[in-house]
Amino acid sequence: MHPKIQLRRRGLRATVWTLATALAVAAGLAGVVLWQHSYAMDERRVSIRHGGHTLNGVLATPKDGRKRHGLVVYVHGDGPVDATHDDGYKPLWEANAKAGYASLSWDKPGVAGAPGNWLDQSMDDRADETAAAIAWARARPDIDGGRIGLWGASQAGWVLPKVAAKTPVSFVIAVSPAVNWLRQGRYNLLAELHADGASASRISAAIAKSDTTRRLLERHATYEEYAKAMNGDLDGMTADRWRFVSENYTADATRDLDALRGVPVLLALAGHDLNVDTADTERVYREVLDAGGGLTAKRYPDATHSFLKHSIERSDLKVALTALFSPRSLFADGFLDGQRQFLEELGRGGGATP
Repeated sequence: MHPKIQLRRRGLRATVWTLATALAVAAGLAGVVLWQHSYAMDERRVSIRHGGHTLNGVLATPKDGRKRHGLVVYVHGDGPVDATHDDGYKPLWEANAKAGYASLSWDKPGVAGAPGNWLDQSMDDRADETAAAIAWARARPDIDGGRIGLWGASQAGWVLPKVAAKTPVSFVIAVSPAVNWLRQGRYNLLAELHADGASASRISAAIAKSDTTRRLLERHATYEEYAKAMNGDLDGMTADRWRFVSENYTADATRDLDALRGVPVLLALAGHDLNVDTADTERVYREVLDAGGGLTAKRYPDATHSFLKHSIERSDLKVALTALFSPRSLFADGFLDGQRQFLEELGRGGGATP
């Protein structure tokens, strides 16, 4: 055989083997991704009527063969959040399913094609919306109306107790909830500046700008007045957002928390929270709820405000790869198991029911 032909055949075989290996690796990785994103629950789209329009939701139920389940109703934090939080809720829903609980969540108004605009909502509006979803769930034959509770993060801290004041709930899972809008905003501002290593002059300028914003809110200034006072440095503040902040900046959950007395509450607090002063949150929750004996506070040292591991959230690449290949590993150690165990303990009669 001619040496050149022999070399070509060897080269062809090497290319074929390389391609075959690459395809096998790709197929293996695809299999890992599919397996990691297969959750032990059934999901279905649902529609909930409220206030003349429809809430577009997802109901995730356990695959345990039972005809009726308890339910965890999700209350989003700030921002344009869809029903699954870009699939970020699914590991939490799976933890609920393992404890025998279904999960219900819906797109915020104006998100993922839903009607309305979430920036038009007050915290009371959001509480009314959640109460309507609970009423819808109680009418379903597959939901145990006596075992319906709430899960909420961050901004939901102003919504959760308002819901409990409107309709009975069996439990609450509060994830780094805010208590006072203005205190939370100042804490967030300073925490982020210190994390960035800001100079003293930059910190002073930011505080002065924040104080100006607060004075404008207190005198019910228009967006145009705000824009003029900021000399065009709007820092992402839109007219819709200004209206939303103007409507809600006086929010304070302290008094509303009375509605949770006697209700089992799991308070999850992050160790690396730049958004919410978790020490202040824990202090207020203990002052209001400890006497009733229903509060369980748990701290997660490596958690960020989003309850991702701090070691992962610091790198966008780590977040993307972990979300793709091991989404459950995104969350702080013990967070998913802690939520599941809390729900299982309720099932064993470990918490008071209002």
